[in-house]
Amino acid sequence: MGRSLRPDGCPKKSMIAAQRGYAKVSNNESSTMDETSEVIRQRREKAKALADQNIELYPNDFKVSHMVEDVKKYIDQQAEAVDSTAMFAMAGRIMGLRCFGKATFIHFADYTGQFQAYIKQDEIDKEAYELFKHFDVGDFIGITGNVFQTRTGEWTLLAKEIRLLCKAVRPLPEKFHGLRDPEKRYRQRYLDLLMNPNVRDIFIKRANIIQAFRDFLLERGFLEVDTPMMQPIPGGAEATPFKTFHDALGMELFLRIAPELYLKRLVIGGFDRVFEINRSFRNEGVSTQHNPEFTMLELYQAYATHEDLMSMTEGMFRFVTRQVLGEMHFTYQENSIDMTVPWRRLTLKNALSELGGIEPSMFDDRDRLLDFARSEEIEITKTGQVGKILMKLFDVLVEPKLIEPTFVVGYPVEISPLARRSNSDSNITERFELFIGGREIANGFSELNDPVDQKRRFLDQVANREAGDKEAHYMDEDYVTALEYGMPPTAGEGIGIDRFVMLLTNAASIREVILFPQLKKAGH
Repeated sequence: MGRSLRPDGCPKKSMIAAQRGYAKVSNNESSTMDETSEVIRQRREKAKALADQNIELYPNDFKVSHMVEDVKKYIDQQAEAVDSTAMFAMAGRIMGLRCFGKATFIHFADYTGQFQAYIKQDEIDKEAYELFKHFDVGDFIGITGNVFQTRTGEWTLLAKEIRLLCKAVRPLPEKFHGLRDPEKRYRQRYLDLLMNPNVRDIFIKRANIIQAFRDFLLERGFLEVDTPMMQPIPGGAEATPFKTFHDALGMELFLRIAPELYLKRLVIGGFDRVFEINRSFRNEGVSTQHNPEFTMLELYQAYATHEDLMSMTEGMFRFVTRQVLGEMHFTYQENSIDMTVPWRRLTLKNALSELGGIEPSMFDDRDRLLDFARSEEIEITKTGQVGKILMKLFDVLVEPKLIEPTFVVGYPVEISPLARRSNSDSNITERFELFIGGREIANGFSELNDPVDQKRRFLDQVANREAGDKEAHYMDEDYVTALEYGMPPTAGEGIGIDRFVMLLTNAASIREVILFPQLKKAGH
């Protein structure tokens, strides 16, 4: 294994945090940087010395027989009959070291958990132990041995063989105070995941949430599909797209703002139930609720209405909540949310009146609505359409108050260009939005499948775009052509995965639930 490279060994009876593992924390930033630079220099020298001794720093031939979770399950199952001669080959990152001269306790972690190992000079050959003295917190190691209980009752791996699998040149942040700045956490998410177990839990829960949605839909006969992320015409939502250019094709393309129009083409093509868990992109501001790149679930069901989807949505969200949390009640930002009660349904105008304080007589009066907005110090940028003024007032005055699951219905045609008109009132559409925890989580409607009406609404959107509304829809002639071949009565829905993950993980910001959120360049 190689001979000792440092005669003094590890400091006796000490926690090896600053000397062999974590970067120190200091109130003086320059002092902290100097200390970290010195640790890096020492580690690089140590790595070079190991390499000079023909010790491989990054081998790839260690075979793992058990993960930490496997060993813990084995111990639990065997209870008092744990075989002290059974051998386990485990591997992971060193997270802590306690050195006592001729013996050392370490804590190491793999993906499934953390375990303790006992490295004793009498149990492994002397050269191997001398080599081990040059391992640091953050290094990856492979350990082979059997398990026993210490005097304190902690199950521990008694090492018979230990190998370096990867030498870490940079020290980890100090365990308890070294990675709290949100900006650094997001930029160096790998360190955030290493040092903050609660962050790992969020993203494990996120994966479980997505899988639960998928399971629910697959069980009901939906087909999971993929649609283009680069589109010649962006559609499916009102938003400003990102532009790119394809050199070989010689054409401008857009990152999709939604997959809606392509998914409905699939319904036209004969797939009656389809869904996509997709990444979409919108060239908009960044906030606690918005990231330019985000994840949605979109689903479409032929021979269904928006009423059918509201009923299915209740069942789907309850299924996912129970699968992930094991219960139907949770707290989000100090608000108690109960997913079991019948979900409230409000019309948009009733919500504006009851919760927003807007007199019903104002709903069709553009000037009075603008005066009301000014009195509430609400900035209205899109003043040309009454529907968009109402939605801005709704966003500010009503949405934050919708804590318990609430469906809002009855949206105006002018702000719902892809939704079917209501049979009872041609000025509104068969559309709903779902709100939980004071924010929009889902948007769905009975789909417009009349090609004549659809083309007319596209032309209205084009006029809005020419008048300065950069978020208005583009004309999509091919989609109108597809509708002319016939689309069955259909209902569709988009669900904000990131926002629902925020709810079930009690995250205040969308950046907490996206592994690598968009940020300004460092220093800007």
